[in-house]
Amino acid sequence: MSDKQDYRDTVFLPKTDFPMKAGLAQKEPAILERWAETGLYEQLRRLRAGRERFILHDGPPYANGDIHMGHAMNKILKDLVVRSQSLLGKDAPYVPGWDCHGLPIEWKVEEQYRKKKLDKDDVPKPQFRAECRAYADQWVKVQSEQFQRLGVMGEWDDPYLTMKYEAEAKIVEELLKFAESGQLYRGAKPVMWSPVEKTALAEAEVEYEEIVSTQIDVGFEIIESPIPELVGAHAVVWTTTPWTIPVNQAIAYGPEITYTIVNFNGMKLLVAYDLYKATLARLEPFNESPFQGPPEGRQSTLFLGSALAGTVARHPMHHLGGFFAKPRPFLPGDFVTTDAGTGLVHMAPDHGEDDFILCKAHGIDPVFAVTDDGRYREDWLWLGGQGSVINAKFNAPDGPINSDLREAGALLAASGDFRHSYPHSWRSKAKIIFRCTPQWFIPMDRNPLSFRGEGEPRSGEGEGEAAEASELPLSQPSPLKERGLTLRQRALNAIDDTRWVPEKSKNRIRAMVEDRPDWVISRQRAWGVPIALYVHRATGDYLKDPAVNSRIIRAFHEGGADAWFQADHQALLGNGYKLDEYEPVMDILDVWFDSGSTHAYVVEARYGEGVRADLYVEGSDQHRGWFQSSLLESCGTRGRAPYEGVLTHGFALDQQGRKMSKSVGNVIDPLAIMRDNGADILRLWVASTDYFEDVRIGKEVLATTTDAYRKLRNTFRYLLGALEGYGADEAVAPDQMPELERWVLHRLAMLDAELREAIHGFEFNPYIRAIMAFANDDLSAFFFDIRKDALYCEIGPKLPLGSLKRRAYRTVLDHVFQALVRWASPVLCFTAEEVWSTRYPEGGSVHLLEWPTVDASWRDDALGRKWERILDYRRVVTNAIEPLRREKKLGSSLEAFIWLDVDGADQEELLRSVDFAEVAIVSEVTITSNQPPTPTFEADPLTKAHIEVRRTQHAKCGRCWRPLPEVPEDGGLCGRCDEVLNG
Repeated sequence: MSDKQDYRDTVFLPKTDFPMKAGLAQKEPAILERWAETGLYEQLRRLRAGRERFILHDGPPYANGDIHMGHAMNKILKDLVVRSQSLLGKDAPYVPGWDCHGLPIEWKVEEQYRKKKLDKDDVPKPQFRAECRAYADQWVKVQSEQFQRLGVMGEWDDPYLTMKYEAEAKIVEELLKFAESGQLYRGAKPVMWSPVEKTALAEAEVEYEEIVSTQIDVGFEIIESPIPELVGAHAVVWTTTPWTIPVNQAIAYGPEITYTIVNFNGMKLLVAYDLYKATLARLEPFNESPFQGPPEGRQSTLFLGSALAGTVARHPMHHLGGFFAKPRPFLPGDFVTTDAGTGLVHMAPDHGEDDFILCKAHGIDPVFAVTDDGRYREDWLWLGGQGSVINAKFNAPDGPINSDLREAGALLAASGDFRHSYPHSWRSKAKIIFRCTPQWFIPMDRNPLSFRGEGEPRSGEGEGEAAEASELPLSQPSPLKERGLTLRQRALNAIDDTRWVPEKSKNRIRAMVEDRPDWVISRQRAWGVPIALYVHRATGDYLKDPAVNSRIIRAFHEGGADAWFQADHQALLGNGYKLDEYEPVMDILDVWFDSGSTHAYVVEARYGEGVRADLYVEGSDQHRGWFQSSLLESCGTRGRAPYEGVLTHGFALDQQGRKMSKSVGNVIDPLAIMRDNGADILRLWVASTDYFEDVRIGKEVLATTTDAYRKLRNTFRYLLGALEGYGADEAVAPDQMPELERWVLHRLAMLDAELREAIHGFEFNPYIRAIMAFANDDLSAFFFDIRKDALYCEIGPKLPLGSLKRRAYRTVLDHVFQALVRWASPVLCFTAEEVWSTRYPEGGSVHLLEWPTVDASWRDDALGRKWERILDYRRVVTNAIEPLRREKKLGSSLEAFIWLDVDGADQEELLRSVDFAEVAIVSEVTITSNQPPTPTFEADPLTKAHIEVRRTQHAKCGRCWRPLPEVPEDGGLCGRCDEVLNG
């Protein structure tokens, strides 16, 4: 009997070797190995040679430890950019790099000595530097393998390293450009200093943590004042750094602040009127006697701060003589406020930027009382040799400072409960201090005349010199086009000329550059590039001889930075200078200058002088780090930014939005994720996040990402199976295709434009979401579902190439495949390679291909609007059928008979223009308009359609399983299947 005949051998069933189970963790290393063996990156460079170039310049991570999730996120995002630009047909090289100098690496090497109870200062400098170089080299190799495992493609055999000789030579060359153009000076200014690491720190090397400090109120006895009643009173200062009292040199007041005299415990106290109650509230628990407030109505106790000019106090420890016996003048300070404290600020020019500037303007110099390890000098009269000044016990209410102040009758209040944010070293995690030391600076605000040529004024004759000390004379004319602008002005102009992604990040870096102090570029360390200058021992001037500088640069090319520490300095100076008159500088450069110069020894060195990177990509913390140091270095030497655009991303947090920390135990290890799930899952996660903000990752997030990946993988699997055996002889021209196929081509054209726009904006979140929505919604849940019947059944002995509908379907599937696998390749680089090689085993790598050809004529907006409306009605039908399927009243949707009443004849015509039963995948549809609905019909709110679903009474075709009127009741074939098989 026909109803019992098995027709399975007569239908086309998709076939593919592409497995549903990904097994990425096992497959990806083999793909990486194949890329290495075939020289994929080199092939791509040859293929794109001569094309428009796109340069993403890699910011160097420290060669220090295994990569973490922040590394993975950053490197994957860069790879997405590079691969997508290459896909567009551009020559998009990627040169990875590492920061190999500086404190992070030196600190790790020091740790090895500390474990052996050794001081690194006792180790010969060449030996110590060699160990730092070996340590960095080891981690470069480790991190290189880990980054490659992420699927990041680049010149891994020739990366840039800041410790390569040619890099160190270029760094020195860039430094000497600043020196020769006068944009360098040596001065003593307060800088952020780590007593633990014994070095100055850059702002980018500092992080802020909440601590609890001792707060004290100290009385300075006034001994002279134009206000007679102030003589004998005590000026009250408040501070949370008791250790700075031993180096106090003045007291600052606000000229516009109103001050008063308060009688307290037999003393007259001078404080700001707005703060006297808060001040006395701190003092009262510390003293037994009650206080008396300011007498009401006596204006003699209320006066503007400007009246304090000429007032002089004495230090609480004046009885020690020497430094402490000198009078402490009252100085006007615009920075003094009544937000907190007493309205009077004690000035220690050694330990504060405002203190330094104000005191310098009044002829008061720093005294350098605190040594590099944070102790007072041995010869210091008070607490000499003691410290460390950042030690909590040393500053405690009962510590030596406060005990001595109490004994002197000057400690008015002290408590150890003040909670506030305080700077710490990013590397050692120890508290830092502001410490005035001789350092090398790049000035931000020199008067434009500072860039002087012959006949122009010397430095210091204009404005903007107040914050500089030990200033060096200038002699070289500026080589810059923007000669009349300060470095700050040039940098701000460059910020305006740069594309910032997202746009709001421009405000962040602009604010930082507007407010930043002069750039302190010297460090008192051993591992790094030295500040290769010669300073005249008598005058303090540094040598700016181009011939000497050329010899220095040549020496660095030949022997790297070590050449300076082991140099024959007389030979470098040449015959024109005597070594005993010049001192070679042994400080090393701030590593941010190293990395800020990479545009010179990577981008320009490889692609030509004057070439700029198209894009820098780093985390938001680099607005004060690499983005800024690169900007300042390039603006100082070239007058413009080293980049055309900057992309800023957020940080990777745990699933609860917390910063990852080993102590908290919430670290998500990218190496573990790759080992268990594969790198493509990580890549898809990065692309799926709103990475312009901080992003979260954890088990639930990864599970969602894995599910999204699985759906996209199944789409590829279906395409491979459905296209099995497809050839050019099946192809159908678009104008010969059914509407549904033409609608899919229209969607491809729409998607093409959407994806191009996303790549232009470096927005991979909407990019990958658009791809997945197209695959899941337009293809899997709609197009594939409708056309699987034609794919399976409309081919046979009498129809060897298949029906027009089937051939059109497979033609469109081929277009979809060619586009989808390429579009996905920047994100799912391993999976796309697997998909492509499954269909084209000898077809080379998918990553050598360019953006798919999508004919603009495929776009048909009228057709798109029509099918969007048809899709609305299809959803109405699907939603009506689903409850019956759940209740087992229907098996598949093919068993449904649909009665559909639509709103208006135009909608009836719309649905009659297509085979709506086929679109809705039901047995039969009756479409009417303006028919009075029965009470059981509920109108759909979107389409206003009424629907009734009944089970069909038609028999099912034994081959295609569609219930149709022509199928005999006892089984058999429908008319179409009979024609395909029997003609």
